[in-house]
Amino acid sequence: MNINDFHAIIFDLDGTLIDSMWVWKQIDIDYLAKKQIEFPSQFQGDLDGMSFTETAVYFKERFHLEDSVETIKQDWIDMSYQKYTEEVALKEGVLPFLASLAERQIPMGIGTSSNRVLAEGVLCHHQIDGYFSALRTSCEVEAGKPNPAIFLKVAEDLGIDPTHCLVFEDTLAGVEAAKRAGMAVIAIHEPAHAHRKEEIQALADDYLDNFHPLLKKTST
Repeated sequence: MNINDFHAIIFDLDGTLIDSMWVWKQIDIDYLAKKQIEFPSQFQGDLDGMSFTETAVYFKERFHLEDSVETIKQDWIDMSYQKYTEEVALKEGVLPFLASLAERQIPMGIGTSSNRVLAEGVLCHHQIDGYFSALRTSCEVEAGKPNPAIFLKVAEDLGIDPTHCLVFEDTLAGVEAAKRAGMAVIAIHEPAHAHRKEEIQALADDYLDNFHPLLKKTST
């Protein structure tokens, strides 16, 4: 696959551009502990692809929480913002890959299931927000991944036909969303989703451990 054949690149955020999955596992544990609820085993896979709002609704219904969905979301933002703006690192090879795309003037956008405040915070912290001409969250479209709406909306914002877009994702739900949008997709390895690796590999157009192998492909 030649990166230069595409007119735009769309990235997922958590687990793809940034190493943040550890944050959410701990927040889920800590949040439920505050409610005196035991953290379920094999839990986070149930949330793959859900928007921030959909996840809050899921928590409220599954754990019979009295708090409103908006209160749940704000609690999570309060618990995670410092980590996003001080501790969350970029995934390996992200910075030089973004720089190489920018040098070639390839438009870039982000379609994330995360919250906009957190997304903007971590992008600004790493000083990479300027690389992206579009940022959309799944809360801003009709449904989260695997619904393709998030990626279609980013393509619309960029003014690029979906069939000319390449997506980078780490989850099976995200890969499914990209394929349903008519886009090519490269999966980036994320340890939190290793149990779905074979399924992700089977559906994605390519599967990489990190972004380093792509640097040569964008320099020719």
